Amino acid sequence: MFKVFWCILTRDLSLAMRRRTDVLTTLFFFVIVVSLFPLGVGTEKQVLRIIGPGVVWVAALLASMLALERLFAADYEDGTLEQMLLTAQPLPLLVLAKVAAHWLLTGLPLVLIAPLVGMQYHLSDDAVGVMMLSLLLGTPVLSLIGTIGAALTLGLRGGGILLSLLILPLYIPVLVYGAGAVEVSAVDIADTEPYLLLLGAFLLAALVPAPAASSSALRISLQ
Repeated sequence: MFKVFWCILTRDLSLAMRRRTDVLTTLFFFVIVVSLFPLGVGTEKQVLRIIGPGVVWVAALLASMLALERLFAADYEDGTLEQMLLTAQPLPLLVLAKVAAHWLLTGLPLVLIAPLVGMQYHLSDDAVGVMMLSLLLGTPVLSLIGTIGAALTLGLRGGGILLSLLILPLYIPVLVYGAGAVEVSAVDIADTEPYLLLLGAFLLAALVPAPAASSSALRISLQ
C-alpha cells in the first residue's frame, strides 16, 4: 500500500513540475496579495502588526483554493480516475496521496515563505515562528477539506464557483484559529498553545474522514 501511495504522490509531483506555471501561480498569488495590503493601508508598524495575521491567512486560504479545481480534472479527462476506482487498492489511500501532493505544491511553499511575509508586517520572531507553525498545521486541513469539494464538483459546469461556496464555510474555523494564534503571540507566546492544539485537532479530525468522503464523492461524480 505504501508503494501505491508513493507512486501516486511522485506521479502528481512529476506532472506538476512539467506545468510549473500552475505551481508558481499559487505562490505568486499569495505573495502579491500579502504585499498589496501594506501599500494600501500605509506603512505604520502598529497597523500592519494588527492586520498581518488575518491578511496572511486569508491569502493562504485563497491561494490554496486556486489549485483545487484542477486536483482531479486531468485524471478525469484522460480516464486515469476511472482506473483508480477499479484498482484493488483502497481509493481513500489514493486520494490521500493526491492530497499530500497538493499540499506539498501549494501549502508547504507558503510555510517556507512566511518569514519574508513577517518582515513586511514587522512581526516579531516569535510571531513569525507561530505563523509558520499555524500554517504547517492549518494548510493540510485546507487541502483535505478542499478535496471533498473538488470531488463533489468534478465535471460540473461552473464547478469553480460551486466549489468556493461549498468549502469556504468549512474553512472559517481554520482561518479564525490560525490568524488568532499569530495575533495572540504578539501579546504572550504561551497563550498560543490552545489555538495550535485546536489546529492540530482539526488536522487529525480531517485526516481520516476527508479521504473517505472524497472517495465517495468521486464515485458519485463518475456515475
